Amino acid sequence: MGRWAGSLLAVLLMVAMSAVGGCKKQKGLGETESGAAAGIGEEGLPGGGHGSLDAALSGTAGRGGPLEDIHFDYDSFELGDDARQTLKRNAEWLGNNRGARVEIEGHCDDRGTVEYNLALGSKRAAAAKSYLVSLGITPERLTTISYGEELPLCHEQTESCWQENRRARLVVTNN
Repeated sequence: MGRWAGSLLAVLLMVAMSAVGGCKKQKGLGETESGAAAGIGEEGLPGGGHGSLDAALSGTAGRGGPLEDIHFDYDSFELGDDARQTLKRNAEWLGNNRGARVEIEGHCDDRGTVEYNLALGSKRAAAAKSYLVSLGITPERLTTISYGEELPLCHEQTESCWQENRRARLVVTNN
């Protein structure tokens, strides 16, 4: 399947999931130039050996696994000190498990448009990947995908809930 077709399928899936999930949208984040080009991810929809979409749909996303999530500030894809420390621990695990491949999911809270959040999620996943590569993890072992706001861990309209949803989730796709 071509990159364009995979991206189209991803958008259609997110629209369908949004209709089923019934998330209330808040418009608090303005459109910016960086939000204009919404990137879904390097590989389109996860498939085959990828379990992240299945985990997200079954309610087990973000729970367990050997790698830790990292979190971001509102409207940001910059890595904070805590995120860098977590990624260093994740890189250590990856160094000890050289056959492991990882999909890095970018997630956002539900403020802003779908397009903006897809672009921001893509930038969050890319920032995590870039830092892992700087720590010696080969880029061929890492793929990225953005789910934007479509797969929240928390559904409340509170700052602590939004903080939980602003994350990059690292999922081992094979070992």
